[in-house]
Amino acid sequence: MIEAIGQISAFLQNWTTGAVDLAFLAGAALSGLVLHYLIFRCLSRINTQGTGHLNNALVEHCNGPSKLLIPLLLIRLCMPLIEATPGVSDFMYQILGIFLILSISWLLIRLTLVAEDLILNRFDTEAKDNLRARKVHTQIGILRRIAIAIVTVFAFASILMSFSNVRQLGTSILASAGVISIILGFAAQRSIATLFAGFQVALTQPIRLDDVVIVENEWGRIEEITLTYVVVRIWDMRRLIVPVNYFLENPFQNWTRVSANLLGSVYIYVDYTVPVQELRSELLRILKSSDYWDGKVCVLHVTNSTERTLELRALMSKPDSSSGWELRCHVREKLVEFMKEKHPEALPVFRTELNAHSPAPSPQRQARLEPES
Repeated sequence: MIEAIGQISAFLQNWTTGAVDLAFLAGAALSGLVLHYLIFRCLSRINTQGTGHLNNALVEHCNGPSKLLIPLLLIRLCMPLIEATPGVSDFMYQILGIFLILSISWLLIRLTLVAEDLILNRFDTEAKDNLRARKVHTQIGILRRIAIAIVTVFAFASILMSFSNVRQLGTSILASAGVISIILGFAAQRSIATLFAGFQVALTQPIRLDDVVIVENEWGRIEEITLTYVVVRIWDMRRLIVPVNYFLENPFQNWTRVSANLLGSVYIYVDYTVPVQELRSELLRILKSSDYWDGKVCVLHVTNSTERTLELRALMSKPDSSSGWELRCHVREKLVEFMKEKHPEALPVFRTELNAHSPAPSPQRQARLEPES
């Protein structure tokens, strides 16, 4: 009887101690949530006062992971204060360590978004001269993906190394790492080449975001660049998916590699009687009245002549490819209208000349030519 009472009292004592420990840890977690609320409440108040873009980025991207990380850190600090058996304590430390690794990795990934926002906020791709902005956007986008991949790999490795059995397995695998690396190298040769091509594109930048390119005879803009593929938005809103190593192994046209400025040409075919100098003056007037012209180049040349017409080429500069298309259409339309109104005789005609000294037709032929009465 006395022995049974002793067992019951020991059970109640252990249960009471466990309940107190759980309540203590729950209080630490609740304190972490309150601390998280106070910190981000202060950051939100500072945001409303317009003190900077950093607080806004922190509140937007780090709210979720910090809501998990701060309570876990307080629980980890309070763990030595609880009275738990060694087995239970080791299990709790291991579970807590895994969640800490996941929450820290999550926070690091979100911090890459904060850094991306802070840097890209200074470079506007919608600006007229956005060459440097597109260059920075391309680099930061690829570097952020690389950083996320590195954080993910290290987090996965850290979780595996927290288990002693897996750590021993990892030691045995490392002993044969040379053979495994050779096998994996042959198996993933194309994938590794594509991955390194993505790194090379990020460093050398033959293309950037929003570059105007011609790929596979398609005109479009670079919409997205990843480590393995590039998305080209075609002019009719189709998407062309191209492997990233294509831009290192094949020739392609990049109309905005150095500058967005381009030269546009319009060809007009006219009669030999056209007043070329007057047409030059009209071209300058048309370009000055257009918002698409950047005011740099205005040239009209006679580039070719055939037995029937002259070929005129109007050359003009444009700030970018999109406005260049509109400018060329506008100039072509206005030049044709000017010729129709002012010089209709200069439009292409087909001439036929009858020789007055040619012999008269025979009576039989004349009879065939004359209409019957």
